[in-house]
Amino acid sequence: MSAVPETGEALAAETYRRIDREIAKFPASQKRSAVVAALALAQRELGWLPPWAMEAVAKYLGMPPIAVYEVATFYSMFDLNPVGRFKLSLCTNLPCALSGAARAAAHLKAKLGIGFGETTSDGLFTLKEGECFGACGDAPVMLVNDKRMCGFLNEDRMDQLLEQLRRGEGV
Repeated sequence: MSAVPETGEALAAETYRRIDREIAKFPASQKRSAVVAALALAQRELGWLPPWAMEAVAKYLGMPPIAVYEVATFYSMFDLNPVGRFKLSLCTNLPCALSGAARAAAHLKAKLGIGFGETTSDGLFTLKEGECFGACGDAPVMLVNDKRMCGFLNEDRMDQLLEQLRRGEGV
């Protein structure tokens, strides 16, 4: 168990307790192995990973801040900027591309009025280009908030999904 940082901005005590549970899964000398889980927990709490949160994770795990930043920038599931209430990550890798991801992307961009890496003016949707989600048989696929996978996307399905999300259903 590590000490919660005493100065500066800090994560919630419950987040540190959850990080401790992740640290416990590794040998005591390897607590930095919990960095991905710790970043995911910090992002769950904050909605994204501001620099101070990555520094707090680094300090908590006894790692150089740059090492934590490298992990956070490597994985597309981590957001280094604020995102909308619903983060829509559309896979554009080859299997999805061959199954209509470009059409799906064009439809979402037109429907939402934003491009990849942008957030709607109401703060509801952020559209991201995603890496392979391992569901090539359901291509094209999209993840909603890194949790809900939607496959076999066509215009009707995407329109229904957007309306569902706007109503707060199916989250």
